[in-house]
Amino acid sequence: MQRKNLTEVTEFIFLGFSSFGKHQTTLFVVFLTVYIFTLAGNIIIVTITCVDRHLHTPMYFFLSTLASSETVYTLVIVPRMLSSLVFYNQPISLPGCATQMFFFVTLAINNCFLLTAMGYDRFVAICAPLRYTVMMCKRMCASLVCGSFGTGLMMATLQVTAMFNLPFCGTVVDHFFCDIHPVMKLSCVDTTVNEIINYGVSSFVILVPIGLITISYILIIYSILKIATADGRKKAFATCASHLTVVIVHYGCASIAYLKPKSESSVEKDLLLSVTYTIITPLLNPVVYSLRNKEVKDALRRAVGRSVS
Repeated sequence: MQRKNLTEVTEFIFLGFSSFGKHQTTLFVVFLTVYIFTLAGNIIIVTITCVDRHLHTPMYFFLSTLASSETVYTLVIVPRMLSSLVFYNQPISLPGCATQMFFFVTLAINNCFLLTAMGYDRFVAICAPLRYTVMMCKRMCASLVCGSFGTGLMMATLQVTAMFNLPFCGTVVDHFFCDIHPVMKLSCVDTTVNEIINYGVSSFVILVPIGLITISYILIIYSILKIATADGRKKAFATCASHLTVVIVHYGCASIAYLKPKSESSVEKDLLLSVTYTIITPLLNPVVYSLRNKEVKDALRRAVGRSVS
């Protein structure tokens, strides 16, 4: 009888925002608007860094790579979420769920380590400016990007393989996409090993980058304080402000979502956090780097000027 139950589950159904009832239409409009701005902002960043030669630097190479990753990251989750707000109880097959989870985990971890690479870039630019072009050569930049993506692939393969080797009895996912913990709750067996794996992976991909970025900024602040003029210190810090803002929001949400004790979890809090790191945070990248970065704004003006002329 148990074997029969284990083989019956072939698809999942997302509960998503069903508890919001008639407000789901409002949520659809809000999320769609944010999603359109997110896509437009990230596409603009990728395009402008490709066409404007002034932005052909390591810093903007990492920024355009992060924007590309964020674009695919949202494509994996948001369109289906929007669809579920209009067409209720849409099923997803187990292979489809595994695929969504794999790309979500890969790109989320990739983004974590890309932000770390951007922190290292700022460290070299401020603490060793005379060696910047040598240390941040094309080969080093490519290695950092490949390392970020490779780490994401390895961790995603480990987590998704462990997850979908579990037998499932439940079919209703109390979430709006195939995130790790909501899917794990549907298993028929003890998931202690999977929880240890997931907590270990989460700790590694959050705490190691936070540690490296913290060390980078301690050294950056030390170097900035040694600059003689107030204007020089202000200019040096301005080059880091956008990155630091994105880092604080990104790792703040990730830490609360994946490192908090199991006893503090609730469906409402988890949904709110998930909306933050799947919809709001990806919008933060283009907004912060467009509004607070003079070089990006100048590049946009040049691009608009060329198109008008």
